Amino acid sequence: MGSGGREHALGWKLAQSPKVDEIFFAPGNGGTEINVDIHVDNIPSLAKFASENDCLTVVGPEIPLAAGIVDEFTKNGLRIFGPTKNAAQLESSKVWAKNFMKRNGIPTARFDIFDDPKQAKDYAKSVDYPLVVKADGLAAGKGVIVCNDSADAIGAIEKILVDKSFGTAGSRIILEERIDGIEASYIAISDGNVAYPMATSQDHKRIYDDDKGPNTGGMGAYSPTPVINDNLADEIQKNIIEKTIKSMKQEGNIFKGFLYAGIMLQDNTPYVLEFNARMGDPECQPIMMRMESDLYDYIQASIDGTLTTLPKISWKEQSAVCVVLASKGYPDSYPKNEVINGLEIEDKDSYVFHAGTKRVNDKILTNGGRVLGVTATGDNLEDAVSNAYARIEKINWPSKYCRTDIGKKGLTLGK
Repeated sequence: MGSGGREHALGWKLAQSPKVDEIFFAPGNGGTEINVDIHVDNIPSLAKFASENDCLTVVGPEIPLAAGIVDEFTKNGLRIFGPTKNAAQLESSKVWAKNFMKRNGIPTARFDIFDDPKQAKDYAKSVDYPLVVKADGLAAGKGVIVCNDSADAIGAIEKILVDKSFGTAGSRIILEERIDGIEASYIAISDGNVAYPMATSQDHKRIYDDDKGPNTGGMGAYSPTPVINDNLADEIQKNIIEKTIKSMKQEGNIFKGFLYAGIMLQDNTPYVLEFNARMGDPECQPIMMRMESDLYDYIQASIDGTLTTLPKISWKEQSAVCVVLASKGYPDSYPKNEVINGLEIEDKDSYVFHAGTKRVNDKILTNGGRVLGVTATGDNLEDAVSNAYARIEKINWPSKYCRTDIGKKGLTLGK
């Protein structure tokens, strides 16, 4: 379920399983083969299709999870992978997630919650900077504003609470201390009792090189990342992931599915910036390229609560890099319906995952802000980066744009 690069990558990986007969994408995109014209928020029609076609459903994006699709499917005896509506609050409400972390001793930045603009502005005038202003609800990765002074913060408060730029997602806000350090993504798959780690990765959120400009849904990612060494991985797994799964179960919100922790490392100590209740995008693309185990087996075990019957997930030694090709203007307004050339050129080291594309008369056209995720492997990160950008040079459309420094952090840290 979904139409992005994450869903294309999950389907691509699941199609490699000998236990999978056919992959349907709802609604899919120009690069996915069997598309079903049902939007992700049309839960009754999705349930009907899944029932009629004997499907196991894998939910890609956060919106249907927040709407309770897992509860609805389960109630109707349909197999579905992902957390329930209550468990998905880890992502769908930042206020809920921050309070959950606070009461369960999961390391995160200090914060305060506001729904009154005046109180929020008064607070913003009284604290040290930098400060982060966050919309409570889902805002497609764009509801987080880093503020360097009180003028910035007051502007962000106006934008979210007064102007309602994110709609009801901004009916409450969090004002949070900014933790400076190095960001990384840590994703695990859980069956409600235990969690198995996926490969480590690092996302690049800002639109421009050197992490300049506004936040986006993600402009590229690579895996593994030298930011998280074995000791740090053990600490994150134990003190964040496993503690979260255990605490959720104790509170009656059993969490099954992908649990994504956006981590900030400050002085080698991990803090949770945010949780996502699904696989990351674009982190999914390089992670799937590196995964050796059969994803289908782990998804089934997550649903059944039987992960401990499977070995830990195995990974290729290679590095993988995903560079997002976007349309100029993203994350604001951008052109659509431009013909993409060069997709027919293939090589053994890379794969092009589609996101904002559509197929019209056997041509692939742009249909979104993030258009393609060009993902490549290599014996090391340097080779993977080189292979990804070599493939990108062969793909063109008039408003094509990408960052030129995806993976650079990893190369610098790896030396």
